[in-house]
Amino acid sequence: MGYFVTVEQGVNIYVEDVNPEGKKTILFIHGWPLNHKQFEYQFNVLASMGYRCVAIDWRGYGKSDKPISGYNFDRLADDIHVVIRALQLEDFTLAGHSTGGAISIRYMARYQGYGVSKLVLIDAASPSSVAKEFANMFITETLNDRPKMLRGVPDIFFFQYITAPLSDWLFQLGLQAAGWSTAAIMMTLRDENVYNDLDKILVPTLIVHGIHDKVVSFSKAQETNKLIKNSQLVPFEYSGHAPFLEEKDKFNQLLIQFTD
Repeated sequence: MGYFVTVEQGVNIYVEDVNPEGKKTILFIHGWPLNHKQFEYQFNVLASMGYRCVAIDWRGYGKSDKPISGYNFDRLADDIHVVIRALQLEDFTLAGHSTGGAISIRYMARYQGYGVSKLVLIDAASPSSVAKEFANMFITETLNDRPKMLRGVPDIFFFQYITAPLSDWLFQLGLQAAGWSTAAIMMTLRDENVYNDLDKILVPTLIVHGIHDKVVSFSKAQETNKLIKNSQLVPFEYSGHAPFLEEKDKFNQLLIQFTD
């Protein structure tokens, strides 16, 4: 089922709630420039095994409202907090991919991990900022030819071959975002970081990272692992930036084991 949660006046966040009666809950936070649908192959498996899978579209993305402002890590973490309070979630696993990983880290620090019993970071944009040259390239392309930029995303996301239809599907997910929010998040990744948040994370943390990641290098995952006290790092040897798609069976099994 899907519904909206108002996070501030005039801004409604879309929430997908798969199997609301499930006994264990995982809240998924998507990455740039996609939306909650990127986790389709987790919902398929986990919901059938009794999990409640909750996922949001960030403001500016997917079905959520697209205000002109509010794209810094603090505000995005605030949005998550409002959703968690509205749904009365507790004792759940928070799982964030890429930028969604950074937002999840900020949430943990800003709200003392309110409601979260375990954390999963998937190729998270941590601990440092995205290189200025890399970010500026994406910002320029977004503001001048966003469809062309989105067409190129799979080339840097994936290590394994993906089919043209899968590439098209990701392209369509990217198009659902607004142009201004697509650029604004990349500016945040360039200008902010979550380094000082990591020592505030106290729950068991699973760090999943593709060793061939061209977006956030594997060395960044190793740094994050050292900075989060109670964390374990699991390398995915045949993945780039999207192990939940490239090695989805291994990823799903690991998620089940970790949350069991």
